[in-house]
Amino acid sequence: MTSIESVTLEVDDPAAARRFYSGGFGLDRQVRVRAADAPTTGFRGFTLSLVVSQPADVNALVDAAVEAGAATLKPAAKSLWGYGGVVRAPDGTIWQIASSSKKDTGPATRRIDEIVLLLGVADMAGSKRFYVEHGVPVAKSFGGKYVEFDTGSGAVKLALYKRRGLAKLVGVSPDGTGSHRLTVNGDAGPFTDPDGFAWATASETASV
Repeated sequence: MTSIESVTLEVDDPAAARRFYSGGFGLDRQVRVRAADAPTTGFRGFTLSLVVSQPADVNALVDAAVEAGAATLKPAAKSLWGYGGVVRAPDGTIWQIASSSKKDTGPATRRIDEIVLLLGVADMAGSKRFYVEHGVPVAKSFGGKYVEFDTGSGAVKLALYKRRGLAKLVGVSPDGTGSHRLTVNGDAGPFTDPDGFAWATASETASV
């Protein structure tokens, strides 16, 4: 079964990015960074999500991110599906921080239950078929709006969302051009998907 070990973000300042992800979110192994100055404007077509157990953890992680230099795109708040907020890291990556629970059951622990990579795609049926053909089985599918894949025990989960819908979800314009500044590190690659997202084998990026 295909799994995702980590993602690599291409950033202007790798040292600063490492400090942000380690200090703000406690992510070292799952999020790697490397220097790159590839042209990019506007929405990069993807988000990363931290799924936690309760609102207190959402608030703690959002506060830590903002204190470390992130910008708030959507303040943490209750919604129909739970509780969450959206921030943009100093390197430009958009992070959703969410819980399906609307009530706290204890003090904040900042423990992350899941990391989800959500790719914004132009053709949901075509992208879904592409990933299935590359050995990534579907776990859940909701028509042409959302697809969640089964990536086993990998550190990062994978899902697809319509690009315009994903931009609306996180509160930004869907317009954007240039590099995604993202590489997915798993055992299905190397390849580039129909929307230009690049995959590499985990062994190739182990030293990044």
